[in-house]
Amino acid sequence: MKKRVVITGMGVVAPNGVDLVNFEDAIQKGKSGIRFEEELDRLKFSCQIAGKPQLSEEKIAEYFTPLQLRGLNSSGIVYGVIAGTDAWKDAGLEIQENEAPDWDSGIIFGTGILGVDKFREAIHLIDAGKTRRLGSTSVMQTMASGISAYLGGILGCGNQVTTNSSACTTGTEALLMGFERITAGKAKRILVGSCSDHGPYVWGGFDAMRILPSKYNANPTEASRPMSASAAGFVPGSGAGALVLEDYESAMERGAKIYAEVLGGAVNSGGQRGGGSMTAANSEAVIRCIEEALRFSEISAEEIDVINGHLTATTKDALEVESWKKALNSKDFPYINSLKGMTGHCLAASGSIECVASVLQMDKNFIFGNVNCEDLNSEISDLISEEKIPRKTLEKPINILAKSSFGFGDVNSVVIFRKI
Repeated sequence: MKKRVVITGMGVVAPNGVDLVNFEDAIQKGKSGIRFEEELDRLKFSCQIAGKPQLSEEKIAEYFTPLQLRGLNSSGIVYGVIAGTDAWKDAGLEIQENEAPDWDSGIIFGTGILGVDKFREAIHLIDAGKTRRLGSTSVMQTMASGISAYLGGILGCGNQVTTNSSACTTGTEALLMGFERITAGKAKRILVGSCSDHGPYVWGGFDAMRILPSKYNANPTEASRPMSASAAGFVPGSGAGALVLEDYESAMERGAKIYAEVLGGAVNSGGQRGGGSMTAANSEAVIRCIEEALRFSEISAEEIDVINGHLTATTKDALEVESWKKALNSKDFPYINSLKGMTGHCLAASGSIECVASVLQMDKNFIFGNVNCEDLNSEISDLISEEKIPRKTLEKPINILAKSSFGFGDVNSVVIFRKI
């Protein structure tokens, strides 16, 4: 018999809020974390705004030893360690200092690209013939699995400790990978999540593709406009989200707080065929992913109360809503919202940050509003009723929420949460 999987802890480092309390307050109030970045202006980016978490040196020092901080130059690792450690503590789990690993606990924590600034630092030193000045941590800061390795050592996890990477679906995919390991009885708990570096060396390629908004540099909080008729591209962001998934019986035995249950989900690819490409989703694959998530979770379309969409503020937003409408094929379309109006698109971190936002809504009985969507895209209003796209926060209980993420490479993931 499959094990039931519940969420017992969460942590978040987002552009509009660091820690659960500040993040929940921000999304309830529609607070944006998108700001003008002087560095992007100096480097002559067309888009000179971004969503970057605000962290002090004092805050960072709470999570790393002086030895770990020496030469640390990877924002993704910083974000991931803070979010992951907070989620662990939020679950009421202790950080053991003894010699024995926790064989029942593992980590699946993803990223898209890690240690970009450390790479740049290393390249300059190597080119200057100063390899020995690289320091002992350059490898662990730049290897993709550096984030799970850092967390694994801090938390002492002895089960599977690994990193996944699937562009913007990474965080949601990590959650489903952890879910599958627990349902199979191979672990009692898995810390899942994802992180993304910040900075021009991460965001520059997107600016070169001209898919970022360039006319809002003086009005950064208005730039990210999911489902809006005036959407002009996604705003780049960064950060990390983390969730502790746990076997239901284990959670009950130790009296843990349960935020929600993970019913299941699905992951697939459109194969970059049938309208899909490196940068665009195959709509048939999206529809199949949604349908498979419902089947696996053993729920009907009518039972979904809210969809937290991928919805990045591009011309593809209407197509995403259309795919949901076709997949659900129900008379009463659920409420739908997008976090990206407040955070921008946090790339590999987006799925996990948005999963945290989704579960917070369920736990606290609210649906956050869609920021910057006053001028709803007419292609979307032709598909669903405007009342299903709240502009302000609604106080409303949620029983079942569907979270979707779609990424470069034509990859898709959908997860279904249920309130307990």
